[in-house]
Amino acid sequence: MLKIRSAFLLFIPLLCSVSTPPQQQKDDSNYTYKTASEGGIGKFYYGREIAHIMDFSGSSWLERNSRQVEENSNLAVSKMPINENSVVADIGAGTGYYTFKIYNRITKGKIYAEEIQDDAVNYLKNKAGQLAAMNVIVVKGNEKSPELPENSIDLALMVDVYHELNYPHEMLQSIRKSLKPKGKLLLLEYKAEDPKVDIKPLHKMTVKQANKELTANGFRLVEDGEFLPIQHYLLFEKN
Repeated sequence: MLKIRSAFLLFIPLLCSVSTPPQQQKDDSNYTYKTASEGGIGKFYYGREIAHIMDFSGSSWLERNSRQVEENSNLAVSKMPINENSVVADIGAGTGYYTFKIYNRITKGKIYAEEIQDDAVNYLKNKAGQLAAMNVIVVKGNEKSPELPENSIDLALMVDVYHELNYPHEMLQSIRKSLKPKGKLLLLEYKAEDPKVDIKPLHKMTVKQANKELTANGFRLVEDGEFLPIQHYLLFEKN
């Protein structure tokens, strides 16, 4: 197992929701609240504490030179169920690390690069312009919805993002509406079952926990790919 550098402990992937103090949200029936642990926000979903997120100031970690070796992102992309006509959504796209690995594989399709932070949205727009990536559509979402068109997406993906969603129930329901009838949702999440994956605990997930939460929101697990070095590749289909 590759020894993960200490940077993994310092710069956990951003992006997709900005935390709101849980004491302001105790009327949310889908969630429970306790004293926050280190790195958490004190808000729990199906027994899992939601992780605190970073803002875009930590974005250089997403583009680190060692990422391909550490995560084998090229392999992850090669396994994705997409073709030249696919419509894809990269939810919590960050710097577009995955967006810009995918866009040239869907030459007749398009990819929505979704973010809620203005700095990230501007970065994505600038990079898409520099690459003349006309099939990249940058979307500003919010904490409860990625603001995608309904019944339009073949594949939605969240790369090291799901565990940080401040409103996982609402986001999953919104994503589900955006998927086509056989649309799929892909989660890449650091493996909580493997103690050698040197990531803070709240930024890792088990297959069991992810499946529990996704099943409760109208998804079924169709592929549990354990071929990546430090991440789960969990492909769900809309029921």
